[in-house]
Amino acid sequence: MTAHPVNPRPGPAHTVLVIDDHEGFRLRMRRLLEREGYRVVEGVDGADGIRRAVGERPDLILLDVNLPDASGFDVATRLHSGGATAPIILISTHPATDLADSIRRSGAAGFIDKADLSAPAIAAFLGSPS
Repeated sequence: MTAHPVNPRPGPAHTVLVIDDHEGFRLRMRRLLEREGYRVVEGVDGADGIRRAVGERPDLILLDVNLPDASGFDVATRLHSGGATAPIILISTHPATDLADSIRRSGAAGFIDKADLSAPAIAAFLGSPS
């Protein structure tokens, strides 16, 4: 699945919600994103991520496929049905080819392998902060 750039709403800093149960990964993403000027909010599981998405209204959501309380695909579907408008990028260590059908059904805007997560990969979806 290829990335489709999105244009986030204007504001002082674009907010990225990182939903992942691994604290080390969330810290890595926080450092990477804040260095690029993004504001970062974290969710530790699906339920927490949904609460954060509703409360924070992020410009982009990075959502792990494997969470302790729900699959990322189910969380993406729930976010969309709950009115979330932020693009959702699913992330995983599993190859996209293994997950393609589930990614498509989830309504996610795209997929990035965790090994390929970088500022340019995220910017392809988000653009530069204002």
